[in-house]
Amino acid sequence: MREIETLLFANETFYRAVADQDMDALEGVWSVAVPVSCLHPGWPPLHGRDEVMESWRRIINGPAPPAIECHAATAHLIGGTGLVTCYEKIGAEWLIASNLFVREGQDWAMVHHQSGPVSQPPEGDEITPTPQAN
Repeated sequence: MREIETLLFANETFYRAVADQDMDALEGVWSVAVPVSCLHPGWPPLHGRDEVMESWRRIINGPAPPAIECHAATAHLIGGTGLVTCYEKIGAEWLIASNLFVREGQDWAMVHHQSGPVSQPPEGDEITPTPQAN
């Protein structure tokens, strides 16, 4: 249970860093030891830490950085890997996301983020935002 909680905390840290436009925190979430990749909606695949970090720098420093909210996060452990799936709300749009993490020391580090359109938002209580780390 503790592993799931720390995995969800790492996921929340990622979304909080994006919401706060905190590039230092965002860089701290991503792995430095394992190859990383990212699939932003409508973008080509991004591979390698430099390319992925540059994409986030462009997003959060752009003229209209999106306010991304994480909803209904669910975590699963697969050996030493953690998978979090969640909904993302950007304005009136809903996306579905998968975030993959690996252990680096005592922390979970993100190695892959992918989000894309979803046909419908989460139902009922699931629309409540996932609590953010303070």
